[in-house]
This record gives sequence, C-alpha cells and structure tokens, in this order.
Amino acid sequence: MKQRTTLALIGLAAVGALALSACSGGGGAAAGSKGEELDGLTGDIGAKDFSEQFILAHLTSQLLNAHGADTEANTKLVGSANVRAALENDEFLGYWEYTGTSWITYNGNTAPVQGAEAQFAATKEADAKNGIAWLDPAPLNNTYAFAIRSDKAKELGVTSLSDIASLPIDEQTFCIESEFSTRDDGWPGLKAAYGLDVPDSNVALLDTGVIYTATQKGDDCNFGEVFQTDGRIKALDLTVMEDDKEFFPVYQGAFTLKQKTLDEYPEIADVLAPLSELLTTEEMQKLNALADVDGEDPEDIATDWLTEQGLI
Repeated sequence: MKQRTTLALIGLAAVGALALSACSGGGGAAAGSKGEELDGLTGDIGAKDFSEQFILAHLTSQLLNAHGADTEANTKLVGSANVRAALENDEFLGYWEYTGTSWITYNGNTAPVQGAEAQFAATKEADAKNGIAWLDPAPLNNTYAFAIRSDKAKELGVTSLSDIASLPIDEQTFCIESEFSTRDDGWPGLKAAYGLDVPDSNVALLDTGVIYTATQKGDDCNFGEVFQTDGRIKALDLTVMEDDKEFFPVYQGAFTLKQKTLDEYPEIADVLAPLSELLTTEEMQKLNALADVDGEDPEDIATDWLTEQGLI
C-alpha cells in the first residue's frame, strides 16, 4: 500500500539504468490540451510493481502532460526501496507513495500513528526533512489485510485476525509476499500482535498477484495477504478478516516528489488535486479490477477514466 511489493536486491546503478530506459510512453489527451502551466516539466513518473501503481503512474503522467508537461510513466522497477531510491536520486520526477510505508520503512518508525490525518501529517513532516514533499492525499487506504475464501471462512467460523490464533495449527496456513515477511509492519509484527505461533512450513512465500488465486483455491493456504484496494477481493469472493487490534498502519496514497521540484513548479499541486480527491478506496478497487480481473492495460484504464472524469 499500499508499497509493498516483492523485495528485490537491485543495486542503485541498476535502478538508474532501468529508470532511464524502461519507460512506458504516455497516452491520453494531446500535450497541453488543458493548459501550459507545466511547460518545461519533464521526467519519469515512477511506480512500484503492481497494477494500482501502474494505473496511478499513468493517471499522473497523462494529467501532467495535459497541462503542458512532458512526462512518461515508468513501470519497470521492482521493490519499494528501489522506487524510493530512484526519487531520491532524481531518476524519477515523482511517484505515488503510502503513508504507512514511508513512516515505517523509510523513516524508521516502529509504530504507526493512529488516524489517517495524523499519520499523514507525521509522515509529511518526517519526509520534509529528507527534501521530499507530499501533495494532498487521496482518500484511498491501501492497507494490508488477510483474506480467506468466503465458504472456508464460514466453515471455520472466523471473521477477525484474532479468531485465527484459536484455530487448529493445520488450519493456520498463510500466503505472503517476500517483502511482507520481513517488514516491521508485516509478518513479524503481526505474529506478535495476534499471538500467532506457526511453523515456517505453514507459510508460503508467493508473488503478490499469485496470492489472490492461491487463497481462492485454498491449496497453499487458507489466509492470504491482500491489499484493501485490490479488485480481486470481490471478484474471487474472498472475505477480509477484520484487523480487530488495529495492527496495520494507514496506507493513504499521495503523490510524492522532491521539494525543489515542487518549488519550481508549484502548479503541480493544483493540477493533481482534482485527481487525488476522486481516488477513494472503492474507486481504486474498481480501477484495479479492470487490470487484475478484466485484463485491461493500465495506460488505457487511465486514459478512459481521466476522459470520463473530464480531467483530460
């Protein structure tokens, strides 16, 4: 969260090479069709390696370009740390980040701040010291969650994460991604918070997209790590377990960029504000479903949605 992708140990040189070469061209409206206030603004809009981020990158790039910028969506990097490094090293103009990820993973805090507004304010202040600016956030909260196929949830009588700890050990099986397995706001912290004591053999490490289908099939695990804005939750008839102890931080999404870039082009905030306001958790689920369930291209999804909303 939503930044939370398969961990890849890629050196900064590789990050730079990928950031410069592996780009997806812009689509959408003609350049400057909505104005020229961002004329001279160039660069790549980054993304982590899952559909929501691809869509957000294309939405942002196309909207900026409609106001005179010349940007491209780069959707080829893997891992939160690599995308953040690309921004810090000026290889990305900006990208969408999640408050919980920056607060815990990048700024080294071990405990989340309760409440979306308070978490955003704390994260924005912490990153300001790093020279990184956060624009006004979208309402969406791409937080972690655990889901189980609905018929199995009824069979086991589980509705919350606390319920899982009381199940027979052979029913406490989990599918998680590599990055989640080591994050403070991931598997280690979750086990401690909910008193889960399962052997490693009960935990399958899978790629993000595979977890949803594996959870629906129920062969590798009963409980799969999912993201709250993912459209496959509804499509696969999965039931999300209530985080009754409120362990997971808020992962509110917002566009991040260097403060020096925002100082040079303050109009970026005004251009992106209408986009952010529309991106609720429910709206993001719909957009994500178009990619992950219907198989549509993220660039086309972005173009169609921006056109429907009258933004390009």
